[in-house]
Amino acid sequence: MLQQGVRRLVRHAGRVPSSLRPAAAAFSTMTVDDLPKRVLECEYAVRGEVLLKSEEIQKQLASGSGSKLPFSKIVPCNIGNPQAVGQKPLEFHRQVVACLANPELASRGDVFAADVRDRASKYLTGIHDGKAGAYSHSKGHLVFRKDVAAWLTERDGFETDPEDIFLTDGASAAVKMVMQLAVGGPEDGILLPIPQYPLYSATMTLLGGKSVGYFLNEEAGWGIDLDELERSVSEFRKTGGKPRAIVVINPGNPTGQILSREVMESVLKFAEKERLMVMADEVYQDNIHVDHKKFISFRSLAKELGSTVEVFSFHSISKGVTGECGLRGGMVHCHNVHPKVIDQMYKLASISLCSNILGQALMASVVQLPPADGPSRAAFDKERSEVRAALRRKAKRVTERLNAIEGISCQPIEGAMYAFPKINITGETMKKAISLAKPADLMYCLGMVEQTGIVTVPGSGFGQKPGTSHLRLTILPDEVTLEKVLDDLEDFHRKHASG
Repeated sequence: MLQQGVRRLVRHAGRVPSSLRPAAAAFSTMTVDDLPKRVLECEYAVRGEVLLKSEEIQKQLASGSGSKLPFSKIVPCNIGNPQAVGQKPLEFHRQVVACLANPELASRGDVFAADVRDRASKYLTGIHDGKAGAYSHSKGHLVFRKDVAAWLTERDGFETDPEDIFLTDGASAAVKMVMQLAVGGPEDGILLPIPQYPLYSATMTLLGGKSVGYFLNEEAGWGIDLDELERSVSEFRKTGGKPRAIVVINPGNPTGQILSREVMESVLKFAEKERLMVMADEVYQDNIHVDHKKFISFRSLAKELGSTVEVFSFHSISKGVTGECGLRGGMVHCHNVHPKVIDQMYKLASISLCSNILGQALMASVVQLPPADGPSRAAFDKERSEVRAALRRKAKRVTERLNAIEGISCQPIEGAMYAFPKINITGETMKKAISLAKPADLMYCLGMVEQTGIVTVPGSGFGQKPGTSHLRLTILPDEVTLEKVLDDLEDFHRKHASG
């Protein structure tokens, strides 16, 4: 009778008083112990233990119970999330997306400029009945892929087929799809740079393959050494492993280096010799902070060298000067990839039906500048140049400030959005790490968020040479906030690293 009464209450009132709810059944189907080993073992340090601690502290600050803390706010320096720390979106691209979400705006001359409406109208014509809420082709709407193909053609100097492009929910989804092509069992391995963005190692764990690390040379500006690549492959093969691919992140994450043409040539030749496909993570290609280096795409160099290596090139709307992380737009281009392999990728993409349409549109729009003679161009150029100039200043300033702290050394931040300094940790922090059997840089970063509110990521979450400690720090906060972050980091280090 009680159960029937409860059901009537649900039907008629929509809400059941807690006193009338039946007792919850015990969790009998799934517990943590029942989860697959791959799920339990996969780790993503960027949103790991330090972030969880910061969320606890944030709740204290919000409730007023954190009044005794020596800081008043949390500063998220753990992730490349530009708009979360104050960067404004570029108006032109946002206005185009607004017209796609509300097509009426594209036909009104009193809201947005003509060049915004022209681009939006082109996109609306190219998608199904102008409906951004309808599914697209599983590779992405052709109108968007054509714009991306035109950009690649201009960037790399040779024609691009839109059918070799997949538009995805951020570059991460594209990376996962390509990794699925390479990993068929526990004997399959992918060479990952150490340090590396933990998306790669986490995905390898979930797929059941082997992460085959190759150490970047910190003393040489986080360069890639051919001897180290040879060592990595040789040792993996001796275990019976089958190396299938190599990941190269350029500009580097978390390390911030820009690879030279000579290094890239050696990687391509090595990949061809070892029959490895190249996964070129190039999402930071628009974040170059030095004059003496420039970005070169692996695709263009492979074409120039006549290489037969498969090159999968990844890009995203989340980085660069766009910073549209939350709208989830990304892409992968397939160079030298067999058409039947692309057919299998299409099958994988179709399982999820399609990526989100507004993310597709932004991916297409951000690689195409507003018309040079259009009414939006001057404001767009000003917005973009201001973001670039600020990032360049901050990259230089963070490098200088970190290298001025005793016990900290940082390679130049040439590109991307991060510093990855080496930290000398001794004293009580090291003792605590040893007693808890945890990495010293994890304890250091936990201590820093507890004492300063600064959220960083321990270097152990990216991988590093044994016996070293690092942390990743974004350069994204505004310059006033960033200066305070560096002051607090310096003060914390002097008090805690060796104390």
